Amino acid sequence: MHGWLQKLFKSRGALSTQREKDDEITKTSVTSLSVSSSSTLSLHSSATALSKTQQLQTALRSDLRWKRKYDVFVCHSSAHRDIEEATRLVLFLEAAPHILRCFLWQRDACPGAAIHTEFCQAVQDSHIQALLITPSFVQDHWCKYMMHQVLAEGPMSNRLIPMLQNLAHSQYPQELKFYYYIDLSKNPDQGYSIVRKTVLTYLEDLIKKFKDVSGHSDGGLDEEGSSKKGELSKYEPTGTSFPLEVMQRRDESFRDICCDHN
Repeated sequence: MHGWLQKLFKSRGALSTQREKDDEITKTSVTSLSVSSSSTLSLHSSATALSKTQQLQTALRSDLRWKRKYDVFVCHSSAHRDIEEATRLVLFLEAAPHILRCFLWQRDACPGAAIHTEFCQAVQDSHIQALLITPSFVQDHWCKYMMHQVLAEGPMSNRLIPMLQNLAHSQYPQELKFYYYIDLSKNPDQGYSIVRKTVLTYLEDLIKKFKDVSGHSDGGLDEEGSSKKGELSKYEPTGTSFPLEVMQRRDESFRDICCDHN
């Protein structure tokens, strides 16, 4: 009887030990599968991020982008507050790493040229037209004229970005009622980011459409894999004009020279 009980306890102990081993193996397998799945997801995410980065770099170097002088035409009124807001937007868009090329009339318009000629040419030379719509904008005849020029240049073409600031919805121009707008009143920085993302997405889509139509895979690059105009100096993001901060430093130096001369 005593021997039988010992065998029974040993048998139960062996079963318990076996169960523990099986549980440990199961846990180890599950852990390995989880680690493997996480690694696979991580590699997939990294590959996706790398692919998007490469697509963006291709778009920024493409000849299709550089066929136009500017990436963004910023239209705003001559009110001091609107000029300051437009300047902040341009500084944001022209900052590294993307260094978008912007047209800002008080900086890039040619002195002595006809206003309507300069503005209309800038619209044609720009991929995207951004309208800073404020109470001053809707009362400015030149702004209304440029708004109509922008609409005539590419109606419903995804090249127009209305930006509202301190403007009631009831004052929103009827000509733009079918366009989504960005509200800068609450969070301007977030609005700037949306504008930049919209411009970059447009440039990427431009390359995709070119590839689909032409069958080329180079995205409009030259034989060396980069645009000739992409070799412009880092101080010339607009191709023909300097960034605002460079102009400010230049003007300060010029004033210092004049003061020394006097």
